[in-house]
Amino acid sequence: MLELKLLRQLRQEPIGEYQPIADFTSHEIEVMYSIYEKYYENTQLKIFSSDFAKKSGAFLIRHPKTNEIVGFSTVMDCEINVNGKIHHAFFSGDTVIEKEFWGNRALQRAMYRYLIQKKLKHPTEAVYWMLISKGFKTYLLLANNYFSYFPHYNNKNQHLAPIVDAYCRQYFDKYYDADKGILNFGNDYQPLKGDVAPITQDMLNRNAKIRFFEQCNPDWAYGTELPCIGEITWRDIGRYVQRFLSKTTSTGKIDAVLAAKRQA
Repeated sequence: MLELKLLRQLRQEPIGEYQPIADFTSHEIEVMYSIYEKYYENTQLKIFSSDFAKKSGAFLIRHPKTNEIVGFSTVMDCEINVNGKIHHAFFSGDTVIEKEFWGNRALQRAMYRYLIQKKLKHPTEAVYWMLISKGFKTYLLLANNYFSYFPHYNNKNQHLAPIVDAYCRQYFDKYYDADKGILNFGNDYQPLKGDVAPITQDMLNRNAKIRFFEQCNPDWAYGTELPCIGEITWRDIGRYVQRFLSKTTSTGKIDAVLAAKRQA
């Protein structure tokens, strides 16, 4: 593992890692917030820090030269109760990456290592990744990297729909619109800044997954969230190994690069 990390540093590739909540310094939290406030409205360090304290940790992306944090995705270990049956899961909260590193697979690699650890703890059961997506890039992180996920742009994996419904009712019942399949946290929520990740007509024409995301969550620009889930089985983990060995960047990189150029 150390050798791989050194190799990525030599190649000047960002490094992805999981860090438990107890290991974070106040400086690191401030750096994370400085990134977060660049991309989200209605932010405050106090609120960000309070919310982060409830998490289990975060996946970090670090600069290959300075080792400074350039992106993160917060994580909370949890369980979902579906009709009396307990499902093991982890929930991704805030996810934000500096635009110069959009499309890199460092975050996915960190998640993959974490998934292996979670799966080893529950070898005979599926493990689930829960996330709520207010922007298309977060949805693509799921749709471009998971084999079994919901909601799916081709209407697949309907067996996962009851689990999404259950975790929305369990953790976000006050904000859950079951008819629309959307979470609406109100006007005081933190929407993406308008120029961060706009969805253009060209992107809608080219990418069925982005088109599907906007159909499911048409008010995303106002901060509404699309609840999603990814399922992890041993078969999928084997397929991830093959994918990571053959690709160094995500399939969402084209859209990410184009979006970044529009903001330059």
